[in-house]
Amino acid sequence: MKKLTRSEISADRATLETAHSVQKLPVAVLLNNIRSSYNVGSIFRTSDGAMIEKLYLCGYTAAPPRREVMKTALGATESVQWEYAENALPVIEKYKALGYKIIALELAENSVSGFDVAETMMPALLIIGNEISGVNQELLDMCDIALEIPQYGIKQSLNVAVAYGISIFEMRRVFDKMFVKVK
Repeated sequence: MKKLTRSEISADRATLETAHSVQKLPVAVLLNNIRSSYNVGSIFRTSDGAMIEKLYLCGYTAAPPRREVMKTALGATESVQWEYAENALPVIEKYKALGYKIIALELAENSVSGFDVAETMMPALLIIGNEISGVNQELLDMCDIALEIPQYGIKQSLNVAVAYGISIFEMRRVFDKMFVKVK
């Protein structure tokens, strides 16, 4: 086994110039009131890795060019299409009107395991809430589905950026199964 070089890793990847023209995962993501700028930067980087459609930063969620966001995003603020929206409700209403499933990453009644993502859940707007209080009830009331990451220890949840990473890559895995990749 030989570790790949940066050029070997990059050979089949999109570039900054082509990132906005490649096929995206049909998922937009809405961050609402995320208090940690480092979590926001991490979510940018993960969003680039999963190649999502768009990232919305809402409420008091930190936005670029804030230093802590830029530090953990490592350039992903340039490759991920993003927008700041003070109020999350119009964003949700827009995607609902477009026929997207509105999905909260939240522990809620009748939530679905994050490992049971189905093709019928896409296209989607995935809502990520505050690290402590989660997705607020007003936004949760607008959702079609709540996804949760099963927990087996004594803690009730994962770090928001970690939970997002698990969820978005499970969505990516399901989406990729819909297409046969030929090399």
